[in-house]
Amino acid sequence: MFRKLFLPITAPLDFIQKYFKSLIFIVILILIFGSDVDDIKRANLAKIYLNGQIFDSTRFLEELKNLKNHNIKGVLLVIDSPGGSVPHSFEIGLAIKELAKEKPVIAYAIGSMASGSYYGGLYSHKIYANPGSMIGSIGVIAQIPNIENIMDKLDISFRSVKMGEYKEMATPYREWTKKEKTQMNEMVADIYDYFVNEVAQARGLDINKSDEFANGRVFIAHRAKELNLIDGVATLSFAEQELIKASGIKTPVWNEPNEFEKFMNEFVQESISKFAMEVFSTQLK
Repeated sequence: MFRKLFLPITAPLDFIQKYFKSLIFIVILILIFGSDVDDIKRANLAKIYLNGQIFDSTRFLEELKNLKNHNIKGVLLVIDSPGGSVPHSFEIGLAIKELAKEKPVIAYAIGSMASGSYYGGLYSHKIYANPGSMIGSIGVIAQIPNIENIMDKLDISFRSVKMGEYKEMATPYREWTKKEKTQMNEMVADIYDYFVNEVAQARGLDINKSDEFANGRVFIAHRAKELNLIDGVATLSFAEQELIKASGIKTPVWNEPNEFEKFMNEFVQESISKFAMEVFSTQLK
């Protein structure tokens, strides 16, 4: 019982301990080789990737800073993400909006461009998508587990001292009051209204028909094109050529990731997969 309860804490610690040597090795490589800044200086076009769940925007924003280099004449934002955290998704979208004021930015959905990641690419000058891509999921959800019954079974209770009627709002340890539920609904509604209004303005859609494009549905690429959520159904190479045209570049030089960056991306993805498998297998025990 206790093992399952504290699994979110123990599983990451077990994983870090198991792969500690590999992590140290990677840190040493980073310190020795660093990033290949010269490649960015030579390039005149850039690709930046928005992949996976959006839990943090720090790394993406740091990569975006490098693309403000005057040598970079255009940016291709390649997206494969189901969305994630509201504030970090907004942070990414607004950063792309600022970049689009300086140079052409084209977004390409290679897999999913949904929810927070749709907002992330919303302000690109053009949005293209793979024919099999999933687009949309324009909506907001707040999920907080209720572990009141578990705490009762373990005979654990919480005592708190608070000032402010809503200070303990969204607690997982007890059922919410009617006022707390109302406040949560209002907060989610405010975020949703902002999201929908931004989409409508950026894509030239009728806000009064938001039920057609902003009810949380996910659309296959050709349907998203019909709704004007994207500008076209195409291939990655087509999006690249469109960016080359928009940037006015005669001899394109892309800032493709170097071998070290590729290795790092593969290592991170493999580590995440192994971690997920270990947590899942532990839960079945």
